Amino acid sequence: MLVRNATLADGRVRDVRIEGERIDAVGSGLDAVGEVIDARERLLLPGAIDVHVHFREPGAPHKETWRTGSRSAAAGGVTTVVDQPNTDPPTTTGAAYDQKELCARHSLVDYGINGGVTPDWDPETLFDRPIFALGEVFLADSTGEMGIDGDLFEDAVHRAAEAGVPVTVHAEDATLFDEGARDAAGQGTGKEANADAWSAYRDADAEIAAVERAVELGADAGARLHIAHTSTPEAVDIVADAPETVTCEVTPHHCLLSRDDLDDLGTFGRMNPPLRSEARREALYERVVGGRVDVIATDHAPHTRAEKEATLLEAPSGVPGVETMVPLLLAETLDGPLTVERVRDLTAATPAATFDLERKGRIEAGMDADLALYDLDRPRDIEGRRLHSKCGWTPFEGRPGVFPAWTLVRGERVYDGAMDTFDVDDGENVRG
Repeated sequence: MLVRNATLADGRVRDVRIEGERIDAVGSGLDAVGEVIDARERLLLPGAIDVHVHFREPGAPHKETWRTGSRSAAAGGVTTVVDQPNTDPPTTTGAAYDQKELCARHSLVDYGINGGVTPDWDPETLFDRPIFALGEVFLADSTGEMGIDGDLFEDAVHRAAEAGVPVTVHAEDATLFDEGARDAAGQGTGKEANADAWSAYRDADAEIAAVERAVELGADAGARLHIAHTSTPEAVDIVADAPETVTCEVTPHHCLLSRDDLDDLGTFGRMNPPLRSEARREALYERVVGGRVDVIATDHAPHTRAEKEATLLEAPSGVPGVETMVPLLLAETLDGPLTVERVRDLTAATPAATFDLERKGRIEAGMDADLALYDLDRPRDIEGRRLHSKCGWTPFEGRPGVFPAWTLVRGERVYDGAMDTFDVDDGENVRG
């Protein structure tokens, strides 16, 4: 395949020739081999790498499966996903890893599987598997109730450091949660709930304190530490000022939504960590644009509408996002301070470098042909009914997004945006 006259993130116009699974050459006037695609005046990006998804399988396929979740990823220009361990069973042993890996073979995109930590985890068999990272290690309970105490966290970080495995941390200090705010949640359901009580309950100080402690412990252990879904500018600054072995991610929902949106979202806006004040959101966004944030990842955490239509204390935490991440960020480049190059770095180049994915994240000869083509002149409103996640809703309803015309994974066209079709078999794809 030859993609001709594509505009790259830095504005250069280049041909990209693909042979098999790899990019063969990037240049001007390249000779065609096979299919030729005219990409004139369209943007070609390396496939996004979402290092934080919850595809719910095994254990809760009514929320999402690897087949539906990976379709949603491909339709959003994401070509690699990393699944977190809070499934059923939790991915805390070698046997549980093997069970999840069988489910993951139905993925349309490349994937990694993280290992988890609980009091009965089995690090010997877990580290014997090719886990992508250890984590999300939960310092406070979230979906799956995998919160652990400080002693177990310290032991896990030291074990990961010895094994040369990075650690992804869900950093909230549950001892600082405001129980009084939780008790004031009330009995409203769905979009009628007092969802702001959740933000008051899991206070920003709880995240800031937990990030400080995690960074100190990681430095003592000599571990590579990645702070998941950082929701406060203070926590980002702690990581930015830490050694290079510490990185952080920010989600699109913490970057683009705030407590001001909770009147409309209700329990559909309940997540961990929760949405913050508009002032904190603006400061977080400034750090995303300014380079202090390493990675954008989605924390794609789907639940059904029926599950979310509950009281604030009964509704599960989490929102879907793997399909809307890149479209939302590209829409931000149309009239805001975010640049296309920054989007490329946040979603592809830096995640690949952070987690040592040597053939991912860049459009260069020798790299995997993970690519997505976009027309920045054709944004459209995001609609939950048009997305491909099994849950069928989005907290970004009505916001503009720039969706891909097509997505390639290792040279194979897995998604055609014009036809809204997936050009792969539904059987096992064994990507890994």
